[in-house]
Amino acid sequence: MAFASFLGRVLFASVFILSAYQEFNEYGLDGGPAAKALRPKLDTFTNRVHFHVGFQLPDIELKILIAGAIALKGFGGVLFIFGSSFGAFLLLLHQLIATPIYYDFYNYDSEDKEFTQLFIKFTQNMALFGALLFFIGMKNSIPKRQPKKAPKTKTY
Repeated sequence: MAFASFLGRVLFASVFILSAYQEFNEYGLDGGPAAKALRPKLDTFTNRVHFHVGFQLPDIELKILIAGAIALKGFGGVLFIFGSSFGAFLLLLHQLIATPIYYDFYNYDSEDKEFTQLFIKFTQNMALFGALLFFIGMKNSIPKRQPKKAPKTKTY
């Protein structure tokens, strides 16, 4: 049973680790292709937040944002493999920040082809988010082992 659990964590975390590895290799001086793809989506997201909430998000350097995403996915994935709740929290943080920005289906009409593709990716990432929450919940529901106390000897 322990091996199956470990194998499941390895397969689950490999999605994040391989993505971080690819982004790291393509990073370059300007943040790589991820920065070019993210810039218009981030601008649209910040404008939408400002319009609906009235709060102006600060200007964010894309290179730093992408480096942070690489770090969250890489470290979180490796820690998650070893059963760490902290690794799961790092991956949750990445999913919470990145998913609504990367998969901005809400900016398209429901009949557009992009809407369907982005909505499917969004729901898949929300399923990953739910799986991480489930892992953390199960990890916290398992009682910690208490060291067995030696039985007291009766003295007469």
